[in-house]
Amino acid sequence: MMASADLIKCCLDSIRNISDHIEDALIYLDAGCIEAFQFLGAYPLLLELGARAVCSLENICSLDTVVDWKSNLTQAKKVVVITSRLLSDSHRYILRCLSTHTAVLHCTVFTSISEIAHSAYIDSPLGPDAFHEYESLLIQDYEEIIRKHKTKEQSSPQHSEFIYPEESNLSARVALENEGWSPLTLGEGDTPYSEASPSGRNLGESHSMSSKEDIWPRLAVSVHHFPMVLCPLSPKIFVLPSEGTVAEACLSNQHEDSLSAGLPPISSGSPFDGEDTPSGAIFTAHFLYHLAAKMDLKLEIFSLGNLSKTIGKMLIDMSSLYDVGRRKRSAGLLLVDRTLDLITTCCHGDSLVDRIFSSLPRRDRKTLPSQAMQNKQGPSSVVRAPLDVQIPLGQYLVKEETLKDETSVMEAFEIFLRGWTSSESDSKATDFVNFSSIVHDKSSIHSDSGILSGSLVSTEHYQGTQYSEALLYRRTKDGTLLIKKWLEEILRREKLTVPMKSRSRNPTTAELQSMITSLSKDQSSLMRNKGIIQQAVASVLALSEPHSSRWDAFVGAEKILRVSATSEMSQSLSAQIRDLVHRSVLVSSHEQKILNRESSRGLLSFRDALLLAITGYILAGENFPSSGSGGPFSWEDEHFLKEAIIDAILEDPGAANLKFLHGLGKELEANFNKKKPDDMPKEDSSKQLAVDDFDDDQWGNWGDENADQNSEHVYDDMQLKLELHDRVDGLFKFFHKLCGLKRSNIISRDGLSGLETGFGGNPSEGKGLLFKILTMVLGKYDVPGLEYHSSTVGRLFKSGFGRFGLGQAKPSLGDQNVILIFVVGGINGHEVIEVQEALLENGREDIELILGGTTLLTADDMLELLLGSSSHV
Repeated sequence: MMASADLIKCCLDSIRNISDHIEDALIYLDAGCIEAFQFLGAYPLLLELGARAVCSLENICSLDTVVDWKSNLTQAKKVVVITSRLLSDSHRYILRCLSTHTAVLHCTVFTSISEIAHSAYIDSPLGPDAFHEYESLLIQDYEEIIRKHKTKEQSSPQHSEFIYPEESNLSARVALENEGWSPLTLGEGDTPYSEASPSGRNLGESHSMSSKEDIWPRLAVSVHHFPMVLCPLSPKIFVLPSEGTVAEACLSNQHEDSLSAGLPPISSGSPFDGEDTPSGAIFTAHFLYHLAAKMDLKLEIFSLGNLSKTIGKMLIDMSSLYDVGRRKRSAGLLLVDRTLDLITTCCHGDSLVDRIFSSLPRRDRKTLPSQAMQNKQGPSSVVRAPLDVQIPLGQYLVKEETLKDETSVMEAFEIFLRGWTSSESDSKATDFVNFSSIVHDKSSIHSDSGILSGSLVSTEHYQGTQYSEALLYRRTKDGTLLIKKWLEEILRREKLTVPMKSRSRNPTTAELQSMITSLSKDQSSLMRNKGIIQQAVASVLALSEPHSSRWDAFVGAEKILRVSATSEMSQSLSAQIRDLVHRSVLVSSHEQKILNRESSRGLLSFRDALLLAITGYILAGENFPSSGSGGPFSWEDEHFLKEAIIDAILEDPGAANLKFLHGLGKELEANFNKKKPDDMPKEDSSKQLAVDDFDDDQWGNWGDENADQNSEHVYDDMQLKLELHDRVDGLFKFFHKLCGLKRSNIISRDGLSGLETGFGGNPSEGKGLLFKILTMVLGKYDVPGLEYHSSTVGRLFKSGFGRFGLGQAKPSLGDQNVILIFVVGGINGHEVIEVQEALLENGREDIELILGGTTLLTADDMLELLLGSSSHV
C-alpha cells in the first residue's frame, strides 16, 4: 500500500535530500522561499541539518555571520542560496552575497525554476545549458568585482570601498542595464572586504605578503534545481509563493480576450500560438511536472479552459516515453482557468480564513516584480499580495514592563553596534538609529519586525500550521467554535480558570479575548501556546469592528444583487448597483465633513462599490441571455450609472490609483481641494454656473483678468469631466467584457450553467465552479469542455492499434484515487470548503484530493487584478 500524498512531508524530504549542502553553510533565502519555508515550518529543520544561520537574500548584511547557530569561531566557507526566481533576477543579490562574505570558497545555488524552463522562457538570457552557463557567468562577474576593488585599493588604499561592475556579463546579454540591473550599493557596514569578525580586520591585510593570485582563491559555484518551493496551507492545500517567478509571471498577454495579466484570458476557443503563450503558462507547466515527479505521481491530465489546455499540452510534451524507471502512483490532474468562475472569488463567502486574510495587514513586499519579464505585449509580471498575515499581538499582550524590557534590549544592541565599528577610526561617523525611541512609538508594535508582531503560521514549531489547517476547512461559525474549544482545553491543561462561560453556542469576541488574556499572562504559557494564541487573535480581529461590519455589508449587498439578477427585469439590478455607488459618495463626503470614522463604520467605499459593480455585471451576463455586446442594461440605465460613477470619482480623488484613471491624480485632487471651501450644495452651484454662462454682464468684462480666470476654471472643469467621461466609457467596455464571460466561455455556454440552481436549493447562494465540476466528475457525468490529454503511448494506441481492437479506453477522472486540482489564477478559502463538501456529499471521502492554485485570492485582490496596475482595462 502506497503512502498518502502529503505536500508538507514531500517538501521536508526534499530539504533533507540536500543536507550535504546545508551542513555548515550560511543559508540565504529570497522572499519567495522565506514565505514558502514559513508555511512549511522548515526553519527548525534547516538548523537541525547543520546550517550556521538562515538569512534574507534581499537584506544581506556582513553581520549575518555573527548570528551563528553553531557558534563556530571559524569563518563560513560555504554559502547556499535558495531562490524562487529566475537566476537572472537573483543574480545581483547573489553577487552582493558573495562580495559581502569574501571568505566563502563554495557557493551552491538552488532555484525552483528548472533548467529547461530557463531556456524555454523566450526572454531568458540563458541557453539550453542554463545552469552551467550561469555558473561561469557568476564566477566571471565575481572576479571582475574583485579586480576592480583591488585596482582601486592600490590607487587609493584609504578609500577602498566596494564597487560593482557597471555592466555584469549576465545583464549585458539582455541589455537591461536601466531596467532592474542597476548596481546595488552597500552601506558602510556592508563593505565586502571587512568580513564580520571580532577584530574587524580587512582580509587583504592578513594576506598582504601573499601574491596577488593567492589573495582571492577561485570561487567554486554549482547550480541545482529545487522544485519544492510552495506554500502548503495544509498537507493537501497549497499555493505558490507571492514573490516567486511562477506566481508573478503573466498569465495573459494584452489582447481583446484578456482581462488582467494575473488571470487567464477568456476561453473563447482560439488556441495559443508558440510565441503568444504567456510566460506564466510555461512556468506553471514545469512546476506541476516536477511536483508530480517529486510526489511519485503518474498524471492523467484533464483541462478546462484555454490556458489550462495549453499547460496540459506542455505537460504531455514534457512526459518522456521512457520515463518508466520506477513504479508511480496514478493520479488525475485537473487544470481549471480562474476566468471560468470569477464570481466566487469576487464575493465574500462563508470562510473564517478568507475573513482573516481580508481583514488583517500583510507584510510588505521585499522586492519589486521581475524586471526581466517585460515584453512588447504589456507588463508580463504581476504584483501578488504577500501571504504572510501580520497579527498585532501587542494590542492584547503589551504591558509597560514589556516596553521597558524592550527599551533596555534596544539600547544594549545599539551599544553593541557602536562598539563593533569603533576600530574603524578612519571611516566617517555612522548615523545610528535610536532604537530605544522606536519602542515608545505605538506603531512599532505592529511593524513586521516588532517583537510583539505575530504571523498566522508559527515558525517556531509545526503546531501553528496544524491549527491553520483545521481552520481552513471551517466556515466562520464552526471555526470560531473550534477556537473556543481549543482555548478551553489549553486553559484546563495549564490549570488556569476560564474567565467567563457563556451558555450561548456562538462565542463572542469578548469571550475569546478574555481567554487569550488569561492564557497570555504567564510568559512561559505564552511561548508554549503561541500557535493557538496567534490563530485566536487573528480570528478575534477579523470578527471585530470595523472588519465585521464591512464584511457583513458586502454579504448583504451581494445577496441583494443575486436576487435582483434572478428577476426578469434588468432595471432592478442596475438600480441596485447605482444605489451602491451613490451610498459610497455619501460615505466619502460624510467622512470628510465630520472626520468621525466611527459613524461610517461598516459602510462601503467607492472601491468597494466598483467591486460590487463587477459582481453585478457578471451576474447580469449569467442571468440575462439577451445581454449583447452593448451591455445588459438599457442605454438610459447605463447612462445614469456612468454619471453616478463620475460623481463618485470627483468626490473621492483617492480612486485615481485605479488603472482606468491613471494620470488624472493631480487633476482630481486639485478639483476636490477647489471645492472644499464651498459650502454651497452641488445643485445650487451647478445652477449658478448655468446662470453665469449666459449673464450678459460678462460681455462687459471682456479682457478683465478675473473674468479670464473664471472662464479658465470653467474650462478646466469641463475638460476634466470630458476626460472622465472617456475614461468611464472605457471602464464600461470592460464591464461589458465581464458581462460576456458566459457568452464567450464555451464551457459555461455548453451546460455547466444549468447546474446553477441544482445545488444548495437557494438560488441566491449558488455553489462555485469547483464544487459543480467535482460533483459531476464523481457522479460520472460528462463535463462540457473538459479535455483529456493523451500520453504518447495513448495516442499510439488510439491511432495505430485501434484498428485492431486494441484501442485504449479514455480514463475517467472520477475513477482516480488521487485527484490534483490546480486553478490557474488562484483559489480562495471558500473553495477549499466547497471542495471538501463535494467529497462528503458524494460519499467519496476515500479520495485523496489535493487543491492548489497560483495564489490565495481575496475579493480585494480580485479588484486589484481587474482594475489595478495589472488590469487590461
